[in-house]
Amino acid sequence: MPTTKKTTDHSEIRSWAESRGAQPALVKDSASHYDPGVLRIRVPGSDLGPRVEDLSWDVFFQKFDEERLALVYPENTHDSADHAYVKLVRREGYHRGM
Repeated sequence: MPTTKKTTDHSEIRSWAESRGAQPALVKDSASHYDPGVLRIRVPGSDLGPRVEDLSWDVFFQKFDEERLALVYPENTHDSADHAYVKLVRREGYHRGM
């Protein structure tokens, strides 16, 4: 298991994602009148299925902050097999691997 890092820093998240070809995404049909939907980070090699569509970074970070999320990601790797360790979690309460 790779060493993971948890962050809420927008620049760090975007830089990490773009250096790996990852994109912000949204689960289609998860939005409602009051909720913009379920966020994901689409990492090359991961299979999020056809229900996931790309999203702009501006919209992603707006919801990311509203939902008080953090990104947990493998710190020092570009291995596509490590996509399983990329998670969006609540800012409070996730400490595994930290």
